[in-house]
Amino acid sequence: MGNTLEPPQPSGSSELLLRWADRHGIDTAQRLAQAENFADAVAQAITPENTTDTYTKSWRVWERFCETQEFPLLEGSRGALVAFAAWMLREGQQDGTGYAPATAKTHLAATAVGLRQRGQAVSKDAFAEARTALDGLTVQLLKAGERRGRGKAVAADIDGLLLIARSCPPTLTGLRDKTLVLTGFNFASRASEPAGLLVGDVRLHPRGMVVSVLTGKTTYSVREAKIPYAQDPEVCPVRAWTAYRTQLASQADPKWSMPDAPAFVGIHRSGVVTGGMGPDAVTRAIKRISARAQVPIVWTGHSLRSGLATEGRKKGKDAVVISRQGGWAPNSREMLGYMRAADEWDDNAAAGLM
Repeated sequence: MGNTLEPPQPSGSSELLLRWADRHGIDTAQRLAQAENFADAVAQAITPENTTDTYTKSWRVWERFCETQEFPLLEGSRGALVAFAAWMLREGQQDGTGYAPATAKTHLAATAVGLRQRGQAVSKDAFAEARTALDGLTVQLLKAGERRGRGKAVAADIDGLLLIARSCPPTLTGLRDKTLVLTGFNFASRASEPAGLLVGDVRLHPRGMVVSVLTGKTTYSVREAKIPYAQDPEVCPVRAWTAYRTQLASQADPKWSMPDAPAFVGIHRSGVVTGGMGPDAVTRAIKRISARAQVPIVWTGHSLRSGLATEGRKKGKDAVVISRQGGWAPNSREMLGYMRAADEWDDNAAAGLM
């Protein structure tokens, strides 16, 4: 394992340590405890940052709930979890308004994990009842005419890509923007994926380019997304990439053209490169770029990912081909949902009746 993770020493006696000592002796018990701590360190090291961030935010919500209700922090009882679900929908946000149901579900699940991590039992029945209560209360909100949350991100489409390509100025920032959208669309990117790309991850090919995408939420792998030249040069991601990288090489420090440099860089209004773009910067850029192009409904960071599946389906691509390009499982419910968005218009019982 090398020296990257140094297992901490066992901290005092515990019920588990005492049981091990009774079974195997104190020396073996200490080694087992050390292994437990090492396993915790490994788990922490391999947990994605966004997952850790979610757990941290959700635990703060739980802390606020316990403080306002005068509940013990480390007690995940059936009643406490059901009350937590109702409180989140009613007044859980810091401004006193309720959370969107999807956000409340995330906080509830992450809180259950947080309680278990802290050694507190959360039974499956208690958690299931809290989820059922949350779903039931959500239905009541809908019946009352209250809808929360942004809903599904609008899918990017070819017309929108054309508007964006035509609205990007021939500056370094404009070329970066155009390339970010066209490239991201063609490999069905999440916002985190362009942010993680390095220059060396993109290779030109006689038929287009190959993008090595580090993908996965918990289990990481690399998929080789092949992006061909587009028939319309105006929206060709390969030509856009070449123009962007050529201009960046001519204007910026040579270090930004090295293989280990970020593929997509932040650029100050003065034209100075400020560093690599993070996921939040990618999301903000896509919103800004689509708004500037006056796309009818402004895109979000997920629009490029859903757009490839939807547009691919419109062109008759099957699930296997779409899943391979976007890194979905062939039977992914998420991908099939995007494809269904196209089918619902083309294969529609009401279409052509009048």
